[in-house]
Amino acid sequence: MKLIFMGTPEFAVPILRALLVAGHSIIAVFTQPDRPVGRRQVITPPPVKVFAAAHGIPVHQPEKIRTPDARAQIEPMFAGCDAAVVAAYGRILPGWMLSAPRMGCINVHSSLLPKYRGAAPINWAIARGETETGVTIMQMDEGLDTGPMLLQRRTPIGEEETAPELTARLAQIGADLITETLRLLERGEITPIQQDNTVATHAPILKREDGETDWTMRAEEIVNRLRGFTPFPGCFTFLEDERLEILRANAEPLSIEHGDECVPGAIIEITKDSFSVCCGAGSQLRILEVQPAGKRPMLVRDFLNGARIGCGVQLGRKR
Repeated sequence: MKLIFMGTPEFAVPILRALLVAGHSIIAVFTQPDRPVGRRQVITPPPVKVFAAAHGIPVHQPEKIRTPDARAQIEPMFAGCDAAVVAAYGRILPGWMLSAPRMGCINVHSSLLPKYRGAAPINWAIARGETETGVTIMQMDEGLDTGPMLLQRRTPIGEEETAPELTARLAQIGADLITETLRLLERGEITPIQQDNTVATHAPILKREDGETDWTMRAEEIVNRLRGFTPFPGCFTFLEDERLEILRANAEPLSIEHGDECVPGAIIEITKDSFSVCCGAGSQLRILEVQPAGKRPMLVRDFLNGARIGCGVQLGRKR
């Protein structure tokens, strides 16, 4: 097939690579503009641009795609291809773009639609304690991940699997699934299935404040958010008004001796290598690795050498 590919982050690279390996002709790649990255704000090209350029594929990085000028430049290109394959491009596409290719625009979405529609499906699936997820290949319409489903593949989520680890696995699943989808579409062997909107859930874009720990949650929920919100927005709390990143922790049942007087957010136990914090629903979080504000990541045994904390100290933002 003659294809246009639209994608931006590392997740999209294996999918683009699989299309090339399968023998499809990629006439153009659309990706987000180069952006400042890191503390030094170094202008950095997106991973998809780097891969496409290395393989001699023309790259387009429009700042806007909903202006008359953008449409005049882009629409003829889309009208001249069989389909556009979209994988984490980062923008909602206008109607004219969706309908221009002969077979429309086909999205590689990293969830079991209709669950987790939106910008961060992998993160929220982990954060909300799901034990299974997958990839859905979808015919795009003008809604937010609401189009008919073409193929879907499931995979379990590991008990300790983090968002970056799951992202890498789902990217490969998506790569295999999109090539299968295109092959079946060429043969006319796929019947699109409409999504059941009554069971849809949303996976909104992550915000920095999502990472702040709510100590009234169960410790298991906090650990799930830690896994799902790695590397951004992370999982953090406050110790004497200083931000403290939690990098590694385990959920445990609350020790019996602390049951009656336990206040969520209070440090209730300190050992040589860890400290435990009271959480909701009779649970506690044993913290093993942290990163204090302005310092490097460190094991709790090293953190305790310089930190003035004791049992009863309350973590969290002062109200």
